Amino acid sequence: MCLNRPKGTAPVTIREVRLSTTPSDESIADLRLGDIVYLDGLMYTAREGVYMRALDDKANIPMELPSQSAANFHCSPAARINPDGSFDMGAVTATASFRFAKWLPEWMAKTGAKLIVGKGGMSSRDYKEYFVPNGAVYLSTVGYGTGALLGRGVENVEAVHWNEELGLAQAMWVIKCNGMGPFIVASDLNGDCLFERENAKIAENVARVYEGTKPAVLKRYGESDDRTDEVI
Repeated sequence: MCLNRPKGTAPVTIREVRLSTTPSDESIADLRLGDIVYLDGLMYTAREGVYMRALDDKANIPMELPSQSAANFHCSPAARINPDGSFDMGAVTATASFRFAKWLPEWMAKTGAKLIVGKGGMSSRDYKEYFVPNGAVYLSTVGYGTGALLGRGVENVEAVHWNEELGLAQAMWVIKCNGMGPFIVASDLNGDCLFERENAKIAENVARVYEGTKPAVLKRYGESDDRTDEVI
């Protein structure tokens, strides 16, 4: 896939990658910042409830990890368990991963997780300290409102664990993916951060954009005068 660029600049090629949820070390190393990834295989949801139960309370994890899956999705699916024990799942909306950063080093070391999937990503410091030692990368959802789109890549729900103890939102959902995505590679094995890299490029021009303008008369509570703070 190629994106058009301003006249006089070379087009940017975006790679699309089909990746197993039990990826080889070579396939992880081959990923580059900005690659678009579609996942095949089993993926499980795990957020604070699962982390606290497995790590703080030392409960036995009800899956063989990482042989069954090395992909942890920070997600609360729009799903239900029917009276007959079957499952219905529609949208699968990611949640912000920075909320779970403190559990990730121990979780990755314990489970062999190589793909952490969620929304928003973390800092390059987090990637270098937590992800790189465990040979893991971060995959981010692309934009907002993609829950239904991602749900199309769910072939079926394999199991739900700890739903009675944690509730449906915090339970460990095991889903079978078939081309689930798109996700974007937001960190690599060097610990580089896609969002930090791109934000630095944008911030270079912020001062020029605001050059000659007067400070705002009305401000929101907590608003900064530093224009670079407005770039997220």
